[in-house]
Amino acid sequence: MKARIQWAGEAMFLGESGSGHVVVMDGPPEHGGRNLGVRPMEMLLLGLGGCSSFDVVSILKKSRQAVESCEAFLEAERADSEPKVFTRIDMRFVVKGRGLKEAQVKRAVELSAEKYCSASIMLERAGVVLTHSYEIVELGA
Repeated sequence: MKARIQWAGEAMFLGESGSGHVVVMDGPPEHGGRNLGVRPMEMLLLGLGGCSSFDVVSILKKSRQAVESCEAFLEAERADSEPKVFTRIDMRFVVKGRGLKEAQVKRAVELSAEKYCSASIMLERAGVVLTHSYEIVELGA
């Protein structure tokens, strides 16, 4: 896996993934940015959410659950002093579908956290406290 980061002036950077996709990262005005893109630490949090969500949906589909929507809400706390690393991240999944089995949703979230999500496991090994919870919303017929 590769990435290329290019400075685009002031506090803006363009990040290009190995697959050729580009994202804009920018700082807040108080740090010389124009607030035209996500912050790098926000990008890390988004990556964690995307990695975990991908796993949860994939596991639910493989277990033949009728999942129609999956949202992950993440809240992170950072250290007060430099380096301002993540110290805690709470992840809450809201899974919507028809006839979803709670045991399957719970299993999908646990498997992502404990076995499949590389980002989650890497952050935990670095000392970040990660919590995972879920909510199931039954959609009408």
